[in-house]
Amino acid sequence: MGHDTGRVTIFDTTLRDGEQAPGFTLDVAAKVAMARAIDALGVDVIEAGFPIASPADAEAVAAVSRELRRPVIAALARCRAQDVEEASRALAPAARSRLHIFLATSDLHLAQKLKMTREACLDAIVRSARLARTFTDDVEFSAEDATRSDRDFLCRVIEAAIGEGCTTINLPDTVGYATPDETREFFADVIGRVPNADRATFSAHCHDDLGLAVANSLAALQGGARQIECTINGIGERAGNAALEEIVMALKVRQNRLPYASCVHTPGLYQTSQLLANLTGEPVQANKAIVGRNAFAHEAGIHQDGVLKNPSTYEIMNPRDVGQPENQLVLGRHSGRHAVHKRCEALGAAVSPAELEEVYRAVITLGERRKSVTDADLRRIVERLRAGDAPAAHAPVPPEAVGYGHGV
Repeated sequence: MGHDTGRVTIFDTTLRDGEQAPGFTLDVAAKVAMARAIDALGVDVIEAGFPIASPADAEAVAAVSRELRRPVIAALARCRAQDVEEASRALAPAARSRLHIFLATSDLHLAQKLKMTREACLDAIVRSARLARTFTDDVEFSAEDATRSDRDFLCRVIEAAIGEGCTTINLPDTVGYATPDETREFFADVIGRVPNADRATFSAHCHDDLGLAVANSLAALQGGARQIECTINGIGERAGNAALEEIVMALKVRQNRLPYASCVHTPGLYQTSQLLANLTGEPVQANKAIVGRNAFAHEAGIHQDGVLKNPSTYEIMNPRDVGQPENQLVLGRHSGRHAVHKRCEALGAAVSPAELEEVYRAVITLGERRKSVTDADLRRIVERLRAGDAPAAHAPVPPEAVGYGHGV
């Protein structure tokens, strides 16, 4: 256990925290299909659902447990005997199972939501951890709203949970309130203060209410966490969770600052993202990092020219590394001559320098009226030019050879 290794456990909760977000509900068959895709990525732990929540959730956990044999399959349970027993029943078919118990530890949640004292909270955690350990050796405890909990009480709770055999301790930023510097200090301090911390792996589960979920997750690693809980496309409650694809690519691209390794097979990221979008009917935003359709797309002329000469001028990772198409040069009103010329060549319609000028002007003109100029548009422009027709009314164009879009 401990936190002295650079290996990061990737805990995917797309099927639990992600799926319970409004508009993202999946039926059992869809959950199994998604679980297969997540398994193919090579993640360590797949949280398949919250069995006590509904019969469909329990059925989905059981179905995923039967279907997948490699990863650990986790199921969520409140610190109540009925929850723990129901989760255990759903996980029974699993080759490797984890019971994930949770209870809020912040005074705000205890007083306002649970009407529970600190001592009653501690007692419930101890009893539930003890019960969970009768079903499996792999028990995770999550202190809901950990980042807003009293630090001394939180450390007492963690010490007790580890004492009862919990091997993973998750400290969620449940409401997405923390900042990266706070998160790093928080994990480092808690791990340093809990006497038996070396007997457990510490985990981060960050929400994105302030857009900081990924940054906070990475900061947690720097503070000693060695498991990150995340979802495909960052889906989840409210503003969502830390996005799995962003976490693993940050670790891969920035090894110099983040010397940690994950098990994820990154070329499958884009396909898995698209599957989730298709199953939920919720599209991925165009500019979403890593998996958005514009993540590796270039329209500005200066960017297109740079990428055509050397992709590393504007791309910090290879699109193939995440399963995206390479060098997506989008033709529009910001495009340059170099990109237009290359696109014509790719379509088997190489043009002379004189023809290029006419085609380029037509592309710029059409781009003023449309979001982008398609391959079919470009073919028609070239065909009309060669048939002797004017491709389009001329629009003013900049004089330089490659065309400058809005480059910065």
